[in-house]
Amino acid sequence: MEHKAGFVNIVGNPNVGKSTLMNQLVGERISIATFKAQTTRHRIMGIVNTPEMQIVFSDTPGVLKPSYKLQESMLAFSESALADADVLLYVTDVVENPEKNLDFLQKVQQMDIPVLLLINKIDELKEDSQKQLTAIVERWHVLLPKAEILPISAKNKFGTDLLLRRIGELLPESPAFFDKDQLTDKPARFFVSEIIREKILLYYDKEIPYSVEVAVERFKEDERKIHINAVIYVERDSQKGIIIGHQGVALKKVSTEARKSLEKFFDKHIFLEVFVKVDKDWRSSKKELDNFGYNPGD
Repeated sequence: MEHKAGFVNIVGNPNVGKSTLMNQLVGERISIATFKAQTTRHRIMGIVNTPEMQIVFSDTPGVLKPSYKLQESMLAFSESALADADVLLYVTDVVENPEKNLDFLQKVQQMDIPVLLLINKIDELKEDSQKQLTAIVERWHVLLPKAEILPISAKNKFGTDLLLRRIGELLPESPAFFDKDQLTDKPARFFVSEIIREKILLYYDKEIPYSVEVAVERFKEDERKIHINAVIYVERDSQKGIIIGHQGVALKKVSTEARKSLEKFFDKHIFLEVFVKVDKDWRSSKKELDNFGYNPGD
């Protein structure tokens, strides 16, 4: 039997469960998944390998109308996922208005590759769920008539095995693109910054998580442990005070929870030092965004 391989890109609006789906499909916690919108900022690759097949998944930022340069970069990551996919997964959920972001939907509709439209969070349908689901499917069929529609619950793993089988059927015959033991295209430092950023998303309110970027300045690993120095960048002095908290309590909580997650992720002892610095308007500076890896061409 011929070997199959291809790129399966996950797109959709913010907060519909793209990262949760990616993690279920790959079987590893690669994309940070929180209850807050705009969690994913980069295009993150996760690779599923079997003897007969290699599926290269890409999780992308939620599609939105950009209001500053960081969001322009996020939208560019999402749009780049339309250009190089062998199979596209368009994720929505049971409460989203299907007509949100019609411009992006029109681009999806014009694609010549297989599009699987995934209606996520069907576990949240309560009374008369079958009737509600039928109505949702019909509305989406009008907007994306060529798409194959699959109801799923990424959180509960409902429909994900069927989805993987269907992807396998649609992939082209091809040799593997990456080593068969490779899980992602991102370096270890990337996951350190993402895990720290996830804790900030969980523990701080309002605009604070969206004004923050994390950079890893030192990552030194040996057989038993990893020493990490990371910097949390904020835009204003007042945000720095909030991140640190009274007598450093808030920053200590973030650092402790991040260290626990990093030890689980790397399966090693972690020595983590976290600092906070002010970098005014980093979200609007092309140079700063390039430094933080937000150039979709990279």
